[in-house]
Amino acid sequence: TSRGDAAAATRIVCFDESRRRGHAAATSRGGDTCRYATVEAGDVDLATPGSCKVGDATVEVVDALDDYVAMLGECFDFAKIRNFVESCKPPLLFDAMHGAAGPAASRVLCDELGVPRASLYRCDPRPDFGGAHPDPNLKWASELVRRASLKEDGSPGPELGEALALGVAFDGDGDRNMIVGHRFFCSPSDSLAVLAANANSVKWFSDRGGLAACARSMPTSRALDRVAAKQGLECYETPTGWKFFGNLMELKSPFLCGEESFGTGADHVREKDGLWAALAWLSVLADANAASNTFVGVGDVVKEHWRAYGRDLYCRHDYEEVESAGAEEMMARLSGLVGSKGLADLDPDLEAVSSFAYVDPLDKSETSNQGMILEFAGGGRVVFRLSGTGSAGATVRVYVERPVAEPTEADLDLVASEALSDLADRGKSVAQLHEFVGREGPSVIT
Repeated sequence: TSRGDAAAATRIVCFDESRRRGHAAATSRGGDTCRYATVEAGDVDLATPGSCKVGDATVEVVDALDDYVAMLGECFDFAKIRNFVESCKPPLLFDAMHGAAGPAASRVLCDELGVPRASLYRCDPRPDFGGAHPDPNLKWASELVRRASLKEDGSPGPELGEALALGVAFDGDGDRNMIVGHRFFCSPSDSLAVLAANANSVKWFSDRGGLAACARSMPTSRALDRVAAKQGLECYETPTGWKFFGNLMELKSPFLCGEESFGTGADHVREKDGLWAALAWLSVLADANAASNTFVGVGDVVKEHWRAYGRDLYCRHDYEEVESAGAEEMMARLSGLVGSKGLADLDPDLEAVSSFAYVDPLDKSETSNQGMILEFAGGGRVVFRLSGTGSAGATVRVYVERPVAEPTEADLDLVASEALSDLADRGKSVAQLHEFVGREGPSVIT
């Protein structure tokens, strides 16, 4: 049928791989007409599982949530989580941000685990996400942040009447997550490390003899490395991008991985999984509270983790939609500092500058130029990466981290963005960031 016939009566359009290739070829030559095999048919009810005939073909409509729920049943002890939910007096809150996680959250959390439907927020998917930006961070999950008694920078805010046991925000397609508790923001890096340290709370790991290996993207904090070192686990550092974790899953199983950009997952699927992360946290909280006479919240779990493994102060500064040319010149300047003997002239505590490169341990493929790393005395580091270079400009991401091996009780209460402000300024000064991008400060700090 010609493109002008697209508004004709309802049709099911079917084409095999050879026709798909032919269509692509015709399009690349700039042709105006493509040929399709069509069949006249009535509407297919996509809302009801079942099958129907369309010409000589059978169309089967399935509910994908059935398979997903079954998979999560393999990953988690539903009875344990259900008992925790029933006994948990502080409220829970799950924000799907009008994205794809909403129906799954309703089915899994409410129907399977007994979470009250009042604990679900923005779980009805909308084409425009309700006019909001479906990014699970402190800025865009503002109602969740408010109800957790937090400020936009993650620091404790005014006390509200409720004290959330657990708050989780999911992004538009449901694969990323943000974890908060009452007056406590758990960074994605800390969330990953806590789940690794408490892997036996998750049925997927405990049924398989315990966690075998873990991985993080290079810009993610090294909190995970500390857990791996103490527990004797293999720990991999990869470039940013979930695809790099897939090959590692072939080497070791069970496997846990994550990124600082709010992605967490395991080898139950080869993609990050926001609802999986929420159930993992519910499992950890269930075990923590089973052994306590007083309620143990997210902040309690994370602070106890820091006491055992040390704390990595960590934050990210994003400079959005800056001129690509200036951003690339800045990265070139940093590349020129690799191996330089004059680093102390730029900052007396600057010890090394390197460009991150990666060799895949499975297929031996090489990936280079994945970010510039500035290493400072005492283990601090500032990482610079470009994201989204092109006609719309670039985003410069600056990752700032400083380890505190034996934190005091006062260190446990530090607001990371405030505690790292001096190190961030020093790293930006070395890079001459503001001069190159023409900005005085970041667009967002997380």
